[in-house]
Amino acid sequence: MRRRVLALAAALLAAPALAADRQWQKLEHCRYVERPANDGDSFGVQCGADKFVLRLYFVDTPEANLNFGERSREQAEHFGVSLDDTLKAGYQARDLVRKTLGGEFLVLTKRASAPGRSSEPRYYGLVHARGRYLHEVLLLEGLARPKGVTTAMPDGERSRDYLPKLGALEQQAHTQKKGAWARSSR
Repeated sequence: MRRRVLALAAALLAAPALAADRQWQKLEHCRYVERPANDGDSFGVQCGADKFVLRLYFVDTPEANLNFGERSREQAEHFGVSLDDTLKAGYQARDLVRKTLGGEFLVLTKRASAPGRSSEPRYYGLVHARGRYLHEVLLLEGLARPKGVTTAMPDGERSRDYLPKLGALEQQAHTQKKGAWARSSR
């Protein structure tokens, strides 16, 4: 377990530090915007007149289609499940996000550009809804893996100090056989 957390921390810390010098912006009264490309870690939001695609920091959720076949295979390997089970977990992640963000929520962002295929602006950020960070909920439900771009948390906690908490959430979901871990061979 300790090796896995350390390897995870090293991989996440190696990801590019985007907008490190920018300040966090707090966007209140945000709403989920339905889009065909929405998934568990990237989805449309509207905060007042501001409409954009949000890509979550810290996590990667399973794909819900095979548009990114290599990534889907990598995710299946990570969770120790079939490709079909990975796609099902992708649908579950998308549906959990849609349900969790059914009312108003808070977005925290530095407006760091998140590459993607959307013609709309696409930024990295965090979502706080129902008393929790969305990326933590996805990990706890076994519908995400800690991976991707990191940043210091809004309270100043450094990402390298925060990453072990994310690894522990994933391990808890694994132990409890939640989400993608339900059919895992690991």
